[in-house]
Amino acid sequence: MVSENRQDRSIILLLRFVGIVTLLAFGAAVMPAKWIVEASEWLGFEPFPDSPLTFYLARNLSLLYGYIGALLLLISFDLPRYRPMIRYIALGTVSFGFLQLIVDSMSELPWWWTLGEGVSTIFGGGLVYLVGVRGIGAKH
Repeated sequence: MVSENRQDRSIILLLRFVGIVTLLAFGAAVMPAKWIVEASEWLGFEPFPDSPLTFYLARNLSLLYGYIGALLLLISFDLPRYRPMIRYIALGTVSFGFLQLIVDSMSELPWWWTLGEGVSTIFGGGLVYLVGVRGIGAKH
């Protein structure tokens, strides 16, 4: 039987990895508008609309992702306290991924963006579930 400590270490490392990567979104929230426009062009999107609303939406989405990263890090540093949340985080992430597929398709984003974002989110939530709830490798 795999020790609970090994399972705990696995979910802690996964939460910290995703948390740290997601914290990088804070940088996008404060990057110069010119960089946002250039990144959009580099990705092959239509010109980024020069509107306060589009910059507001882009920056606030980045803030939201950054705060999710901070929350995952917080949870990883006190796993015993927050363990009951792991199942909800995993299932919420999977459902969010499916909703991303729908919203991205409705937004007429390129197929590679839609699949890349939605499938990676579904995969990440599934991995959190398998590692944190089911315990990959654990013999039941």
